[in-house]
Amino acid sequence: MIYQFCTHTDPGLARDNNEDSVTFDAPTQLAVLADGMGGYNAGEVASGMATAFIRSELSRWLSQVGKTANAREVRRALEICVDNANRSIFNAANSNPQYAGMGTTLVVGVCHEARLMLGHIGDSRCYRLRGEEFSQITRDHSLLQEQLDAGLITPEQAATSLNKNLVTRALGVEDTVLLEVNEHRVEVGDLYLMCSDGLSDMVDDDGIAQILRNDETLEQKCNTLIAAANEAGGRDNITVLLMQAKEGSNKRGLMSRLLRK
Repeated sequence: MIYQFCTHTDPGLARDNNEDSVTFDAPTQLAVLADGMGGYNAGEVASGMATAFIRSELSRWLSQVGKTANAREVRRALEICVDNANRSIFNAANSNPQYAGMGTTLVVGVCHEARLMLGHIGDSRCYRLRGEEFSQITRDHSLLQEQLDAGLITPEQAATSLNKNLVTRALGVEDTVLLEVNEHRVEVGDLYLMCSDGLSDMVDDDGIAQILRNDETLEQKCNTLIAAANEAGGRDNITVLLMQAKEGSNKRGLMSRLLRK
């Protein structure tokens, strides 16, 4: 199994600065996306710290021992790196008044063999397109999701709620944070989308799915997703990361060696 990555971020139409941050490391099959919050420029500081720290620390560990590590060890490494990132952001916020109260959402994924170890905090999301089946595989840590789970509002009411951006967990706001981690089986052809709420608040799931089903390159799909969010109003920063699972080259390599004999 090999993985292809593509990202795109855009400030949207209503904001001058971009508080989203996204990165990936193809050799270690690591992807990280964050949506910052809090104060003038502090949100982009928090999200930038999160993505840079986790990519640096986790990719280093994965490059050293990731190929021989089991799933439990990968999960533990992910949790430790996120905890260390949380403390770094929290300490920076408490030592610099300009950054007081800053924090960020987070989605981080590690592809390990034919499994995806996926962690998230807040309301940035990960979706999966498998064949024609499209589904959200993270669950928002938000007041709106809690209201939905409790049956206090309907999905139709949620779509127009004023509480969309109230998260119940964020990286860097307190000295500890609970990372939700789930492991997913990956199939050849699976397409995964990580995104900030600048996409999911502007384009509904059916609209996102339709774009992902188009016969386009990953880069074209990224651009189309950004354009759709802006066409719908672009009220927030918009960031997307696409990751697609492809069949590895071992079989083709073996066949080539056989043909050369």
